[in-house]
Amino acid sequence: MHTKITGCILALLIMASCKTEKKSEETDTWRTKKVAVENATHNQLLEVEKEEGWELLFDGETMEGWHLYNDSETESVWEVVDGELHSNVNDESLKAGDLVTDQPYENYELTLDWKVSGNGNSGIFINVQELPNVPTAWQSGPEYQILGADHMDYDLPEKRPGCLYVFQPQQNKVEIKQGNWNKTRIKQVDGKVEFYLNGVLTAKEDLSSPEWKSKIAETHFSKYPEFGKTTEGKIALQYWYFETWFRNIKIKKL
Repeated sequence: MHTKITGCILALLIMASCKTEKKSEETDTWRTKKVAVENATHNQLLEVEKEEGWELLFDGETMEGWHLYNDSETESVWEVVDGELHSNVNDESLKAGDLVTDQPYENYELTLDWKVSGNGNSGIFINVQELPNVPTAWQSGPEYQILGADHMDYDLPEKRPGCLYVFQPQQNKVEIKQGNWNKTRIKQVDGKVEFYLNGVLTAKEDLSSPEWKSKIAETHFSKYPEFGKTTEGKIALQYWYFETWFRNIKIKKL
């Protein structure tokens, strides 16, 4: 009798151990980067994001909410492919230009993912003024720089990824891995702007300050009367001859 009881207890212990090991294996597998990437959901809001007031600026299927700068009718180089907003550089029949939001924004937090071809050059313009006498978005909106790691300007301090283009070098140095997705965060409150690249602060500026006006005067942007003059405007994605991809574009008004 004692032997039978001992045997039962041993069997139960073995079964419990197997279950624990299996659960541990499943947990460890779930935590791996590979599985996390495979199960990632893009271009959707989590419930907690909805509660916090986030909105999608790109639904992963259409370009609703966006149009070509100064041209809301023409078919452009911008397209949606596999849930990504892509700049098509191969079809010369399409009109090239920057993509701009339908709505202006003032106080907000913007997040998005991007990647670019090796020698690619792009950017995110903020406070863009869409006016007939301003032919391009960059002539009014300060730029968050996007640059491929193989681009000839990659190591120039004021032109590195995440910079406030031309005006200041990265406040904290960040490298990108070519071909990988990178994460951008832009925050603007009452003209005070912060740029982040992959979680690291790369630029900080007060666009309402006299110092900002002085900085503009010292650059070639001084030739453009609308540049950097406002702290409200549209958001634009730059087209510059090389492939660029965007996804998970989200905004929260502050």
